[in-house]
Amino acid sequence: MMHPIQQLIRRHKAGEPVGVTSVCSAHPLVIEAVFAHALRHGAPFVLIEATSNQVNQDGGYTGMTPDAFRTFVHAIADRAGFAHDRIVLGGDHLGPNAWTALPAADALAKAEVMVAAYVRAGFRKIHLDCSMSCADDPSPLPERTIAERAARLCHAAEAAFAGTPGDAPVYVIGTEVPVPGGAAEDLDDLAVTAPDAALATIAMHRTLFAEQGLADAWTRVIATVVQPGVEFDHDKVVDYRPERARALSAAIEPVDGVVFEAHSTDYQTAAALAALVRDHFAILKVGPGVTFALREALWGLDAIEREWIAPDQQARLRVTAMDRLRAEPAHWRKYYHATGHALDIQLQYSLSDRIRYYWPGPAIGAAQARLFANLRAAPPPPGLVSQYLPVAFAALRRDHRSIDPAALTLAHIGAVLDAYHGACHPDA
Repeated sequence: MMHPIQQLIRRHKAGEPVGVTSVCSAHPLVIEAVFAHALRHGAPFVLIEATSNQVNQDGGYTGMTPDAFRTFVHAIADRAGFAHDRIVLGGDHLGPNAWTALPAADALAKAEVMVAAYVRAGFRKIHLDCSMSCADDPSPLPERTIAERAARLCHAAEAAFAGTPGDAPVYVIGTEVPVPGGAAEDLDDLAVTAPDAALATIAMHRTLFAEQGLADAWTRVIATVVQPGVEFDHDKVVDYRPERARALSAAIEPVDGVVFEAHSTDYQTAAALAALVRDHFAILKVGPGVTFALREALWGLDAIEREWIAPDQQARLRVTAMDRLRAEPAHWRKYYHATGHALDIQLQYSLSDRIRYYWPGPAIGAAQARLFANLRAAPPPPGLVSQYLPVAFAALRRDHRSIDPAALTLAHIGAVLDAYHGACHPDA
């Protein structure tokens, strides 16, 4: 029995241009959209990931432990009618990233606890990322140190696993990892990973895994993270250019069982995503791209409400959300530096989508619930819906689904997922 992701990677290595979309989000509507999309397209499984900052034994910024996140995802699946055995949970950037202010020994000890908690909770795709320097580390870290720490965390994961061999964790390695949530620096000089560097990373990890008694775990290493030349920042997207990654793409072809994982593929065109999969970047990570679509849908519904619902009955979701962002700037202060109206634009429309950190707040959640209730109690006319959410409206009409605010939101997010599905399943 082979892990479903390994089965897909085997097909890719045999010459099929297939891949898998990895959705990294903790928003219930995004996760529901993933399930709805998979049901509509008959996908055999979905891959949903949590990062070490989102979810860890201390709660992360979502307040959820790995066990709690699994329960959260499964509850959404139950409402959507999606079977639990078709869900693959992944842990992204699992390492000391959340504790880099601590000395390395302490941070690595916490990372071991976290990785073990992820595996015990049923997460089966584990990205071992020890590329960040801790309080007493040099910067940057030597590559051997990074690989040694990754092997140490792999030991913790293997020790925590108590299932059958076919359900054992699969691993992603790699140290050339784009910043989670998009870059903060100038992207004009974005460099593609050198083929020799990518192969050296694989070779070093393979050697250290063997030295540390992890030969069996190495057979379950499915990917390494590299930079194929795609990235985004607040207002710019670097599109994939296949000619720049041609040598890198060719370099992975002889490596048995291993493909590339591409991070920060958010906002790439459908053609670029298909080219990435074709060129062996067969695992496509997306996060802010889907939460940006969520925000677009909610802002569209807010605009519909302003035209349709009496002022004294309006939920005023957009106003409520912006008030919270201004009152609690912790999640965006380091990233946005404009003032006045320009700051309002950044807060709402930046591609890095820092607003995603604020959706779980109780005031915003209550406003969203009231917005949906208002539009259900007084359904707006089709022309008004089409004005603000034309893509979602057309999708619901095409599939003969009801024009409901939640359904519109899921359909709008689904349009983003369509591009990924087409890239990963070109013959579907």
